[in-house]
Amino acid sequence: MSDDFNMSMRKFLKQVGVTSQQAIEEAMREHGAAGKSFPAKVVLTIPDLDLEHTVTGTITGQDD
Repeated sequence: MSDDFNMSMRKFLKQVGVTSQQAIEEAMREHGAAGKSFPAKVVLTIPDLDLEHTVTGTITGQDD
């Protein structure tokens, strides 16, 4: 794979990671989620490539 591809991929994934973490932290603060666990799901789609990739897991709020 080319350097341009790798850079664009890393930039996109970094943006996804950073913005998702910020959104999750804000939602957990707003809902008093300390110590509680929540199922989570992320769906990545690239329609032009007929790609749909799903990741599931659990996120546990930080204890106060």
